[in-house]
Amino acid sequence: MSAIRVDTAARTLTAFGETIPCLIGKDGATDAADKREGDAMTPRGTYAIRALLVRPDKLAAPNTKLPWRWLHESDGWSDDARDPAYNRPVRHPHPFSAEHLWREDGLYDLIIILGHNDTPPAPGMGSAIFLHCTAAKDFTQGCVAIPRERLSAIVGQLAPDDLIEIV
Repeated sequence: MSAIRVDTAARTLTAFGETIPCLIGKDGATDAADKREGDAMTPRGTYAIRALLVRPDKLAAPNTKLPWRWLHESDGWSDDARDPAYNRPVRHPHPFSAEHLWREDGLYDLIIILGHNDTPPAPGMGSAIFLHCTAAKDFTQGCVAIPRERLSAIVGQLAPDDLIEIV
């Protein structure tokens, strides 16, 4: 059973008995097999919850059973299908295109890394699919986002074998 369920049609996330509004990709949702890099769509499917990244100047150490580490200013995530490190964490400067995870808008103050397209990554099938904090926009580029305080509360209840189901 999944610890987190995202209903992309209703734009809700349900976890541990609570249902809250969430944001998904700007262009909606698609089946994981149809996900493509840069399509701004959230991939439907069931994914492992891999780990957390936490911005140390914004949040305290999390009380969680999940593996986690502090985010660094040089942290990135490869989104270039030509990169041998595609859909993997990288450090900036990086010779290929890679998203910067240290952001000033609060979006990535807390990141739950999801196991989408990572065993192994198939180039071009989507990268950097996270559950992260909401910011100023009312959509994501393919991730799922909820308010930071809600995300922090969920993190404290997750265990290493938990899953997220996106429908």
